[in-house]
Amino acid sequence: MGAGGEGHRPAGALTAPVDSAAGLAIVAGAFLLAGTVKGVIGMGLPTVAMGVLGLVMPPVQAAALLVVPSLATNVWQMLAGPAFAAAAKRFATMLVGVCAGIFLGIGLLAGATGAASAALGGVLAIYGALGLISVQLAVPRRAERWLSPLVGLVTGILTGATGVFVVPAVPYLASLGLERETLIQTLGLSFTVSTVALAAALLATGQFPASAATTSALALAPALAGMFLGQAIRVRIRPEVFRRWFFVWLLVIGAYMLVRALASMRA
Repeated sequence: MGAGGEGHRPAGALTAPVDSAAGLAIVAGAFLLAGTVKGVIGMGLPTVAMGVLGLVMPPVQAAALLVVPSLATNVWQMLAGPAFAAAAKRFATMLVGVCAGIFLGIGLLAGATGAASAALGGVLAIYGALGLISVQLAVPRRAERWLSPLVGLVTGILTGATGVFVVPAVPYLASLGLERETLIQTLGLSFTVSTVALAAALLATGQFPASAATTSALALAPALAGMFLGQAIRVRIRPEVFRRWFFVWLLVIGAYMLVRALASMRA
């Protein structure tokens, strides 16, 4: 059994071990869906995977399974761009903040399962709502000096607590007026650093055993298959339509997880 253990399952959690046929089928389906979303809109693999797996297993276990597929897909995104060195230098303080925040927040993900599930649901719902209302922010370059490390720290804490590393880093980076390819590469850099730091924090807390690492490696195949499928779908539908329904799904599933977790904590 991967990270999480029998004593930390939320209501409705996965009843079959992750390394059983049924468990592996659920994991494969989650990453196939997550990869498809990333293939269509260029993002969303960790968010979708955590949203689906968080319904059937503790968030800390889902986060451990996320490591290899997220790292593999985001390293490619990080390196396939024109300005890796410039982006790494410009956002170094944000990335340091992310790493520090993850180690500060990992106790919630690895400890109180109900609180972690509630936090995960809340982050997914907020991100879905922000996407639907298309919040357009504009941050001046002069504010980056103090805002980047703060955004990184908050993103890291939320990543450590939920396994999702999109809020507030993604809205913040989108508000800086970066060119499209630079933005995509910078997002890949942020996601890669977040994944590595999350894996290190999980290892440090004993939540990334060999069984979870093996299952995470196996999950790479359906994630890549989903990305190819998503790229084929992208030429047939408008990405903005798919993106809208993606945010609707995040809002609904996040709200459901939040309400379910809060009800379970009160019971």
